[in-house]
Amino acid sequence: MNNNVKTDFKLYNAPQSTCSQRVRFALHTKKLGFSEVLLDLFSGDQLKPEYLNINPNGVVPALDHNGKIILDSAVILEYLEDICPKIFPMRSADPVKAAEMRTMMRFIDEVPTPAIRVPSYNLAFLPHFQSMSEEEFQALADSKPLRREFLLKMGQTGFSEIDMNEALSRLKRGVQRMNEWIEHSGGPWFQGNDLSYADIAIMPVIIRLEDINLSHFWDDFPGISNWIELIKSLDAFTKTFYHGSLLTQKYPHLSKNKK
Repeated sequence: MNNNVKTDFKLYNAPQSTCSQRVRFALHTKKLGFSEVLLDLFSGDQLKPEYLNINPNGVVPALDHNGKIILDSAVILEYLEDICPKIFPMRSADPVKAAEMRTMMRFIDEVPTPAIRVPSYNLAFLPHFQSMSEEEFQALADSKPLRREFLLKMGQTGFSEIDMNEALSRLKRGVQRMNEWIEHSGGPWFQGNDLSYADIAIMPVIIRLEDINLSHFWDDFPGISNWIELIKSLDAFTKTFYHGSLLTQKYPHLSKNKK
C-alpha cells in the first residue's frame, strides 16, 4: 500500500444513512483521509443517472478509490481491511476469529440492520411520503432498485402495528445477541480487547435506537451501556456523527419525543 492511500478516497454518502456512518467511522478510525460527496436522499440524488452509473442499486454509500468503485457498506469495510491491514486492524489475523467476526456481521446485516429502517421510516420519513400524491409515491417506489417493495409495504399510511412490533422484536434480538458477544468475549468489544468491524457494523443501529428514545432496550445489559460509552469516546465517533447525522437533528418533531 503506498502512502497516497490517504488522499485517494471519495465517499458518496448521506449524513443520516446508517450504512454511510459505518464507513465514515472505519475511514476515520484508520485515519484514511477522504473527500465526501453528500447526497440528498429525499431529493433523489441517489437515483440520478450520474450516481446510478456509480451504484446501479441507487443506495449509499459508494467508495471511489483511485477510480475503482466499491459498493455495499459491509464489503467496503472488508475492502479497507484488505488494502490497509496494518493500519488499526479491525479484523483478526486468526482465521477462526475472522470467521467469527464475519458470522457476527451476517447476523447484524440480516436482523437488526434491516429492522431499524421500519421505525426510522415511520417516525422520521413518513410525513415526507404523506405529502406526495399517490402517483408520485408509486413513481418514487418504482424508481428504487433495492427499496421498492419496502416502500410499497409501508405505503403512505406507515407500517402497520404488526410490522412495527416485528421490527422492534428483531432489534431487541440484536441487542440481546450483542450482550451475548460481549459476555462471551469478556468485553469491552465483541471479540474482547480489540475493536472489530462487527462492532462498527451495528454501531449506527444502536445510536439510532438511542436517538429515537429506545435505549431502554439495554437497561438490563450494563455491558452494552459500557460499550456505547467507549465507542462514543473514540475520536472517530465525533468525526462520523457531525451535526445533522442524527435523525433528531434533521427532523425536529422527533426531539419532542425524547426524554
